[in-house]
Amino acid sequence: MVAAGLIARNANRLGLTRKPWVKSSLAPGSKTVKMYLEEAHLMDELENLGFGVVAYACTTCNGMSGALEPHIQQEIIDRDLYATAVLSGNRNFDGRIHPYAKQAFLASPPLVAAYAIAVTIRFDIEKDVLGYDTQGNPVTLKDIWPDDSEIDAIVKSAVKPEQFRQTYIPMFDLDKSARTQVSPLYEWRPQSTYIRRPPYWEGNMAKERGLKGMRPLAILPDNITTDHLSPSNAIMLDSAAGEYLHKIGLPEEDFNSYATHRGDHLTAQRATLANPKLFNEMVHDEQGKVLQGSLARIEPEGKVTRMWEAIETYMARKQPLIIIAGADYGQGSSRDWAAKGRRARRGGSHCRRRL
Repeated sequence: MVAAGLIARNANRLGLTRKPWVKSSLAPGSKTVKMYLEEAHLMDELENLGFGVVAYACTTCNGMSGALEPHIQQEIIDRDLYATAVLSGNRNFDGRIHPYAKQAFLASPPLVAAYAIAVTIRFDIEKDVLGYDTQGNPVTLKDIWPDDSEIDAIVKSAVKPEQFRQTYIPMFDLDKSARTQVSPLYEWRPQSTYIRRPPYWEGNMAKERGLKGMRPLAILPDNITTDHLSPSNAIMLDSAAGEYLHKIGLPEEDFNSYATHRGDHLTAQRATLANPKLFNEMVHDEQGKVLQGSLARIEPEGKVTRMWEAIETYMARKQPLIIIAGADYGQGSSRDWAAKGRRARRGGSHCRRRL
Protein backbone atom coordinates (compact mmCIF):
# COMPACT_ATOMS: atom_id res chain seq x y z
CA MET A 1 0.00 0.00 0.00
CA VAL A 2 2.89 2.35 0.70
CA ALA A 3 4.32 1.51 -2.72
CA ALA A 4 0.94 2.34 -4.29
CA GLY A 5 0.95 5.69 -2.51
CA LEU A 6 4.44 6.43 -3.82
CA ILE A 7 3.41 5.45 -7.35
CA ALA A 8 0.54 7.93 -7.04
CA ARG A 9 2.87 10.64 -5.70
CA ASN A 10 5.40 10.15 -8.48
CA ALA A 11 2.68 10.09 -11.13
CA ASN A 12 1.12 13.27 -9.76
CA ARG A 13 4.47 15.06 -9.85
CA LEU A 14 4.86 14.23 -13.54
CA GLY A 15 1.31 15.29 -14.35
CA LEU A 16 0.05 11.79 -15.13
CA THR A 17 -3.66 11.16 -14.60
CA ARG A 18 -6.14 8.37 -15.07
CA LYS A 19 -8.65 8.77 -17.89
CA PRO A 20 -12.19 9.81 -16.89
CA TRP A 21 -13.67 6.51 -18.11
CA VAL A 22 -11.47 4.52 -15.70
CA LYS A 23 -13.30 3.78 -12.45
CA SER A 24 -10.90 3.74 -9.50
CA SER A 25 -11.43 3.27 -5.78
CA LEU A 26 -9.56 2.32 -2.62
CA ALA A 27 -10.89 -0.24 -0.15
CA PRO A 28 -8.12 -1.03 2.37
CA GLY A 29 -8.34 -4.20 4.40
CA SER A 30 -8.28 -2.17 7.59
CA LYS A 31 -8.83 1.37 8.83
CA THR A 32 -5.24 1.19 10.02
CA VAL A 33 -4.09 1.41 6.40
CA LYS A 34 -5.68 4.82 5.98
CA MET A 35 -4.02 5.96 9.21
CA TYR A 36 -0.48 5.13 8.12
CA LEU A 37 -1.06 6.44 4.60
CA GLU A 38 -2.17 9.74 6.13
CA GLU A 39 0.84 9.67 8.48
CA ALA A 40 3.08 9.26 5.43
CA HIS A 41 1.27 12.06 3.54
CA LEU A 42 0.33 9.59 0.80
CA MET A 43 -3.45 9.53 1.22
CA ASP A 44 -3.85 12.84 -0.59
CA GLU A 45 -1.64 11.57 -3.40
CA LEU A 46 -3.85 8.51 -3.90
CA GLU A 47 -6.99 10.65 -3.81
CA ASN A 48 -5.54 13.00 -6.43
CA LEU A 49 -5.04 10.03 -8.71
CA GLY A 50 -8.63 8.91 -8.11
CA PHE A 51 -8.15 6.34 -5.36
CA GLY A 52 -10.31 7.68 -2.56
CA VAL A 53 -11.45 5.38 0.25
CA VAL A 54 -14.93 4.01 -0.46
CA ALA A 55 -15.06 1.36 2.28
CA TYR A 56 -12.92 -1.26 3.98
CA ALA A 57 -12.23 -5.01 3.86
CA CYS A 58 -14.04 -7.19 1.30
CA THR A 59 -15.50 -4.30 -0.70
CA THR A 60 -13.88 -4.73 -4.11
CA CYS A 61 -13.73 -8.54 -4.10
CA ASN A 62 -17.48 -8.65 -3.43
CA GLY A 63 -18.32 -6.21 -6.20
CA MET A 64 -19.21 -3.37 -3.83
CA SER A 65 -16.79 -0.63 -4.90
CA GLY A 66 -19.68 1.25 -6.49
CA ALA A 67 -21.53 1.72 -9.74
CA LEU A 68 -20.07 2.89 -13.02
CA GLU A 69 -21.00 6.28 -14.40
CA PRO A 70 -24.40 5.71 -16.10
CA HIS A 71 -23.26 6.95 -19.53
CA ILE A 72 -20.16 4.75 -19.40
CA GLN A 73 -22.20 1.70 -18.42
CA GLN A 74 -24.63 2.38 -21.25
CA GLU A 75 -21.72 2.69 -23.69
CA ILE A 76 -20.46 -0.74 -22.59
CA ILE A 77 -23.93 -2.20 -23.15
CA ASP A 78 -24.61 -0.50 -26.48
CA ARG A 79 -21.23 -1.36 -28.00
CA ASP A 80 -20.80 -4.70 -26.20
CA LEU A 81 -17.39 -3.55 -25.01
CA TYR A 82 -15.00 -6.00 -23.34
CA ALA A 83 -14.46 -4.04 -20.15
CA THR A 84 -11.93 -5.39 -17.64
CA ALA A 85 -10.99 -4.80 -14.02
CA VAL A 86 -7.63 -4.83 -12.29
CA LEU A 87 -7.75 -5.22 -8.53
CA SER A 88 -5.54 -5.96 -5.57
CA GLY A 89 -7.65 -8.69 -4.05
CA ASN A 90 -8.04 -12.44 -3.91
CA ARG A 91 -11.15 -13.01 -6.04
CA ASN A 92 -11.62 -12.40 -9.75
CA PHE A 93 -14.44 -14.75 -10.78
CA ASP A 94 -16.51 -13.85 -13.83
CA GLY A 95 -18.96 -11.02 -13.14
CA ARG A 96 -17.97 -10.68 -9.50
CA ILE A 97 -16.06 -7.40 -9.46
CA HIS A 98 -18.76 -5.75 -11.57
CA PRO A 99 -21.49 -7.24 -13.79
CA TYR A 100 -20.18 -5.26 -16.78
CA ALA A 101 -16.52 -6.17 -16.29
CA LYS A 102 -16.19 -9.28 -18.42
CA GLN A 103 -12.81 -10.22 -16.97
CA ALA A 104 -10.75 -9.26 -13.93
CA PHE A 105 -7.04 -9.53 -13.21
CA LEU A 106 -5.28 -9.66 -9.85
CA ALA A 107 -2.29 -7.36 -9.28
CA SER A 108 -0.37 -5.69 -6.46
CA PRO A 109 -1.60 -2.28 -5.22
CA PRO A 110 1.12 -0.29 -7.05
CA LEU A 111 0.37 -2.12 -10.30
CA VAL A 112 -3.33 -1.35 -9.91
CA ALA A 113 -2.44 2.34 -9.74
CA ALA A 114 -0.20 1.96 -12.79
CA TYR A 115 -2.91 0.23 -14.83
CA ALA A 116 -5.34 3.03 -13.95
CA ILE A 117 -2.91 5.47 -15.58
CA ALA A 118 -2.29 3.20 -18.56
CA VAL A 119 -6.07 2.79 -19.25
CA THR A 120 -5.65 -0.64 -20.85
CA ILE A 121 -4.31 -4.11 -20.09
CA ARG A 122 -3.34 -4.71 -23.74
CA PHE A 123 0.30 -3.71 -23.41
CA ASP A 124 3.56 -4.73 -21.72
CA ILE A 125 3.41 -2.89 -18.41
CA GLU A 126 7.14 -3.38 -17.78
CA LYS A 127 8.31 -1.87 -21.06
CA ASP A 128 5.57 0.12 -22.78
CA VAL A 129 4.57 3.73 -22.14
CA LEU A 130 2.08 4.40 -19.33
CA GLY A 131 1.49 8.00 -20.33
CA TYR A 132 3.18 11.34 -20.97
CA ASP A 133 4.34 14.00 -18.54
CA THR A 134 3.51 17.70 -18.74
CA GLN A 135 6.39 18.20 -21.20
CA GLY A 136 5.12 15.47 -23.50
CA ASN A 137 7.85 13.01 -22.55
CA PRO A 138 6.93 9.30 -22.40
CA VAL A 139 6.77 7.76 -18.92
CA THR A 140 7.23 4.05 -18.23
CA LEU A 141 6.69 2.06 -15.05
CA LYS A 142 10.35 2.23 -14.00
CA ASP A 143 10.14 6.04 -14.08
CA ILE A 144 7.58 6.13 -11.26
CA TRP A 145 8.45 2.93 -9.39
CA PRO A 146 9.72 3.73 -5.85
CA ASP A 147 12.97 2.46 -4.36
CA ASP A 148 12.76 -0.27 -1.74
CA SER A 149 14.76 1.92 0.64
CA GLU A 150 12.14 4.67 0.46
CA ILE A 151 9.34 2.20 1.09
CA ASP A 152 11.18 0.74 4.08
CA ALA A 153 11.85 4.19 5.53
CA ILE A 154 8.19 5.20 5.30
CA VAL A 155 7.01 1.92 6.82
CA LYS A 156 9.44 2.44 9.69
CA SER A 157 8.33 6.01 10.37
CA ALA A 158 4.60 5.93 9.50
CA VAL A 159 3.33 2.48 10.49
CA LYS A 160 2.89 2.54 14.28
CA PRO A 161 1.55 0.08 16.87
CA GLU A 162 -0.90 2.63 18.28
CA GLN A 163 -2.71 2.75 14.93
CA PHE A 164 -3.54 -0.93 15.26
CA ARG A 165 -4.52 -0.55 18.91
CA GLN A 166 -6.82 2.36 18.07
CA THR A 167 -8.55 0.31 15.40
CA TYR A 168 -8.84 -3.12 16.97
CA ILE A 169 -8.96 -2.84 20.77
CA PRO A 170 -12.44 -1.18 20.80
CA MET A 171 -13.75 -4.10 18.70
CA PHE A 172 -12.99 -6.53 21.52
CA ASP A 173 -14.02 -4.43 24.49
CA LEU A 174 -15.91 -7.12 26.42
CA ASP A 175 -16.36 -4.85 29.43
CA LYS A 176 -18.41 -2.47 27.25
CA SER A 177 -20.82 -5.27 26.36
CA ALA A 178 -21.20 -6.14 30.02
CA ARG A 179 -21.90 -2.50 30.94
CA THR A 180 -24.63 -2.17 28.32
CA GLN A 181 -26.17 -5.52 29.34
CA VAL A 182 -26.31 -6.89 25.80
CA SER A 183 -27.95 -10.30 25.66
CA PRO A 184 -25.65 -13.10 24.43
CA LEU A 185 -28.58 -14.50 22.43
CA TYR A 186 -29.47 -13.04 19.06
CA GLU A 187 -32.93 -11.50 18.86
CA TRP A 188 -34.36 -12.69 15.55
CA ARG A 189 -36.04 -9.97 13.49
CA PRO A 190 -38.58 -11.41 11.02
CA GLN A 191 -38.20 -8.51 8.56
CA SER A 192 -34.40 -8.53 8.44
CA THR A 193 -32.90 -9.05 5.00
CA TYR A 194 -29.46 -9.84 6.44
CA ILE A 195 -30.01 -12.58 8.99
CA ARG A 196 -33.24 -14.52 9.43
CA ARG A 197 -34.11 -17.73 11.27
CA PRO A 198 -33.71 -20.38 8.55
CA PRO A 199 -35.96 -23.41 8.01
CA TYR A 200 -33.04 -25.76 7.35
CA TRP A 201 -34.63 -28.76 9.04
CA GLU A 202 -38.25 -28.10 8.14
CA GLY A 203 -40.48 -29.12 5.24
CA ASN A 204 -38.90 -30.57 2.10
CA MET A 205 -35.38 -30.07 3.33
CA ALA A 206 -35.90 -32.54 6.18
CA LYS A 207 -37.28 -35.33 3.98
CA GLU A 208 -35.52 -38.19 2.29
CA ARG A 209 -35.08 -37.75 -1.43
CA GLY A 210 -34.73 -40.11 -4.31
CA LEU A 211 -33.30 -39.85 -7.79
CA LYS A 212 -36.42 -40.84 -9.74
CA GLY A 213 -38.41 -38.71 -12.17
CA MET A 214 -35.90 -35.85 -12.19
CA ARG A 215 -35.71 -33.06 -14.73
CA PRO A 216 -32.53 -31.07 -15.43
CA LEU A 217 -32.56 -27.52 -14.08
CA ALA A 218 -29.31 -26.71 -15.86
CA ILE A 219 -26.72 -28.39 -18.05
CA LEU A 220 -23.47 -26.60 -17.38
CA PRO A 221 -19.99 -26.62 -18.97
CA ASP A 222 -16.60 -27.11 -17.30
CA ASN A 223 -15.17 -24.86 -14.59
CA ILE A 224 -18.40 -23.90 -12.84
CA THR A 225 -17.20 -22.18 -9.68
CA THR A 226 -18.92 -21.47 -6.40
CA ASP A 227 -19.43 -17.93 -7.69
CA HIS A 228 -21.51 -19.30 -10.57
CA LEU A 229 -23.53 -21.42 -8.14
CA SER A 230 -24.00 -18.62 -5.62
CA PRO A 231 -22.55 -15.23 -6.62
CA SER A 232 -21.02 -12.78 -4.20
CA ASN A 233 -21.20 -9.60 -6.27
CA ALA A 234 -23.53 -6.59 -6.08
CA ILE A 235 -27.27 -7.24 -6.26
CA MET A 236 -28.80 -5.65 -9.35
CA LEU A 237 -32.37 -4.34 -9.44
CA ASP A 238 -33.39 -6.60 -12.33
CA SER A 239 -32.19 -9.77 -10.57
CA ALA A 240 -34.51 -12.09 -8.64
CA ALA A 241 -32.95 -11.00 -5.33
CA GLY A 242 -33.12 -7.34 -6.36
CA GLU A 243 -36.80 -7.58 -7.24
CA TYR A 244 -37.50 -9.31 -3.93
CA LEU A 245 -35.70 -6.62 -1.89
CA HIS A 246 -37.41 -3.88 -3.90
CA LYS A 247 -40.81 -5.49 -3.32
CA ILE A 248 -40.39 -5.48 0.45
CA GLY A 249 -39.46 -1.80 0.37
CA LEU A 250 -35.66 -1.79 0.50
CA PRO A 251 -34.21 1.07 -1.61
CA GLU A 252 -31.82 0.03 -4.38
CA GLU A 253 -28.88 1.90 -2.85
CA ASP A 254 -29.19 -0.40 0.19
CA PHE A 255 -29.26 -3.71 -1.72
CA ASN A 256 -25.57 -4.32 -1.00
CA SER A 257 -24.06 -7.63 -2.18
CA TYR A 258 -25.19 -11.25 -2.14
CA ALA A 259 -22.39 -11.99 0.31
CA THR A 260 -23.85 -9.69 2.96
CA HIS A 261 -27.28 -11.34 2.74
CA ARG A 262 -26.14 -14.94 3.30
CA GLY A 263 -27.85 -14.94 6.70
CA ASP A 264 -31.25 -14.31 5.09
CA HIS A 265 -32.36 -17.44 3.26
CA LEU A 266 -35.14 -15.61 1.39
CA THR A 267 -32.56 -13.39 -0.30
CA ALA A 268 -29.78 -15.97 -0.53
CA GLN A 269 -31.89 -18.66 -2.18
CA ARG A 270 -32.68 -16.20 -4.97
CA ALA A 271 -28.94 -16.10 -5.67
CA THR A 272 -29.07 -19.74 -6.77
CA LEU A 273 -27.29 -19.91 -10.14
CA ALA A 274 -27.84 -16.13 -10.41
CA ASN A 275 -24.42 -15.25 -11.83
CA PRO A 276 -24.91 -13.09 -14.97
CA LYS A 277 -21.96 -14.92 -16.61
CA LEU A 278 -23.62 -18.35 -16.39
CA PHE A 279 -24.07 -20.48 -19.53
CA ASN A 280 -26.91 -23.00 -19.24
CA GLU A 281 -26.68 -25.21 -22.32
CA MET A 282 -30.44 -25.81 -22.17
CA VAL A 283 -31.04 -22.19 -23.21
CA HIS A 284 -30.05 -21.01 -26.68
CA ASP A 285 -31.20 -18.61 -29.40
CA GLU A 286 -32.76 -19.48 -32.74
CA GLN A 287 -29.32 -20.06 -34.25
CA GLY A 288 -28.44 -22.55 -31.53
CA LYS A 289 -26.03 -20.25 -29.66
CA VAL A 290 -26.07 -20.78 -25.89
CA LEU A 291 -27.30 -17.62 -24.16
CA GLN A 292 -25.44 -16.05 -21.28
CA GLY A 293 -27.19 -15.23 -18.04
CA SER A 294 -29.14 -16.69 -15.13
CA LEU A 295 -31.60 -18.47 -17.41
CA ALA A 296 -33.41 -21.82 -17.45
CA ARG A 297 -35.89 -23.67 -19.65
CA ILE A 298 -39.00 -25.06 -17.98
CA GLU A 299 -39.98 -28.48 -19.25
CA PRO A 300 -42.08 -29.92 -20.77
CA GLU A 301 -43.33 -26.53 -22.01
CA GLY A 302 -39.90 -25.40 -23.23
CA LYS A 303 -40.46 -21.93 -21.76
CA VAL A 304 -37.29 -19.89 -21.17
CA THR A 305 -37.34 -17.87 -17.95
CA ARG A 306 -35.02 -16.44 -15.37
CA MET A 307 -33.49 -19.20 -13.23
CA TRP A 308 -35.41 -18.27 -10.09
CA GLU A 309 -38.78 -18.34 -11.85
CA ALA A 310 -37.97 -21.82 -13.14
CA ILE A 311 -36.98 -22.95 -9.66
CA GLU A 312 -40.21 -21.58 -8.18
CA THR A 313 -42.25 -23.27 -10.89
CA TYR A 314 -40.61 -26.63 -10.27
CA MET A 315 -40.93 -26.26 -6.50
CA ALA A 316 -44.67 -25.61 -6.86
CA ARG A 317 -44.92 -28.80 -8.95
CA LYS A 318 -42.81 -30.71 -6.40
CA GLN A 319 -40.61 -31.69 -9.32
CA PRO A 320 -37.28 -33.36 -8.42
CA LEU A 321 -34.36 -31.66 -10.18
CA ILE A 322 -30.82 -32.42 -11.19
CA ILE A 323 -27.90 -30.27 -12.31
CA ILE A 324 -25.49 -31.74 -14.87
CA ALA A 325 -22.05 -30.18 -15.07
CA GLY A 326 -18.61 -30.77 -16.57
CA ALA A 327 -15.18 -30.98 -14.98
CA ASP A 328 -14.24 -29.00 -11.86
CA TYR A 329 -17.83 -28.31 -10.83
CA GLY A 330 -17.87 -26.39 -7.53
CA GLN A 331 -14.27 -25.18 -7.60
CA GLY A 332 -13.33 -21.87 -6.07
CA SER A 333 -13.64 -20.17 -2.71
CA SER A 334 -15.94 -21.47 -0.01
CA ARG A 335 -19.58 -20.51 -0.35
CA ASP A 336 -22.11 -22.17 1.92
CA TRP A 337 -25.02 -21.23 -0.33
CA ALA A 338 -23.32 -22.87 -3.28
CA ALA A 339 -24.34 -26.08 -1.48
CA LYS A 340 -27.47 -24.87 0.32
CA GLY A 341 -29.05 -23.36 -2.78
CA ARG A 342 -28.90 -26.63 -4.63
CA ARG A 343 -29.99 -28.63 -1.60
CA ALA A 344 -32.96 -26.34 -1.06
CA ARG A 345 -34.40 -27.10 -4.47
CA ARG A 346 -36.66 -30.12 -4.19
CA GLY A 347 -34.65 -33.21 -5.05
CA GLY A 348 -31.73 -30.93 -5.79
CA SER A 349 -28.91 -33.25 -6.85
CA HIS A 350 -26.03 -32.82 -9.21
CA CYS A 351 -23.76 -35.01 -11.26
CA ARG A 352 -20.65 -34.49 -13.33
CA ARG A 353 -20.19 -35.49 -16.91
CA ARG A 354 -17.27 -36.01 -19.20
CA LEU A 355 -17.23 -33.54 -22.07
